[in-house]
Amino acid sequence: MHAILRGIDRSAILFDDADYRTLLDLLAERAAAESVRVHAYVLMTNHVHLLMTPAAERGSSLLMKGLGQRYVQYVNRTYRRTGTLFEGRFRSSVIEADSYLLACQRYIELNPVRAGMVQAPGNYPWSSYRCNALAAADPVVAPHPIYLALGEGEEARRARYRDLFADEIPQAELTAIRDATNGGFALGSDRFQRQIASMVGRRTWPGKSGRPKKCAPDSTQLNLPI
Repeated sequence: MHAILRGIDRSAILFDDADYRTLLDLLAERAAAESVRVHAYVLMTNHVHLLMTPAAERGSSLLMKGLGQRYVQYVNRTYRRTGTLFEGRFRSSVIEADSYLLACQRYIELNPVRAGMVQAPGNYPWSSYRCNALAAADPVVAPHPIYLALGEGEEARRARYRDLFADEIPQAELTAIRDATNGGFALGSDRFQRQIASMVGRRTWPGKSGRPKKCAPDSTQLNLPI
C-alpha cells in the first residue's frame, strides 16, 4: 500500500528537526505494534508518503490512525496548540508489487528532488533512500523481497538500486501513481485491478470523464465493460 498523510490545506506538519525525529520514532513504534513492514517513506514539510505491507487486513489503517493521533498530540503539546493537524482520512492505493513496488519506492524517495529541496535523494535526511541505497541504519525500513532480489549481496543490491535513480521517472508513471493514490484506486495490471475490485466490491480503477452517452430510443442492447 502507498499512503499519503497531508496537512490541512497543505499546511506544514513538521516545523523542526525534533518533529521529524519524533514522527519517525512514532512510525517505527506503530509499524511494530501493527505488524506492518515499511519499505519506503519520505517526510516532507506538509505531508508524509509511506509504502508498506501489512500482516493483517487492517494493519495499515491502524498504523495511519495511531500515527496521526499520536503525532497531533505531540505537536499540540509541544507548540501549545489545539485541534487537528491533518486533512480528513489518509489517501492510499493498493500496489501490485511485481509491477510497481520499485517504481513507487523511487517515486517516494525522489519527492524532495522533484520539490527542488535537494539535487540528489541522498542529500535529504528524512527519507528511506539512505537506508535502501547507501546502507544507513534505519529502524523504520523493512526491505521487500523484490528489493532484496535486486542483487545477491548487499553491495550489489544497493548498486542496482542506485542505478534505478539514474533516469527521471516517466511522466506516465508519475501520473499513474498520483492518480491511483489520490483516487483510492489499485495500481497494477488490469487483472490485478479486477481482483482487488472483486475483493472490495467496487470499481478500483479510474472511470472515463464526462457523462455516459445515452442510448438511442430504439437500441436493443447495451455494450457494457466487463
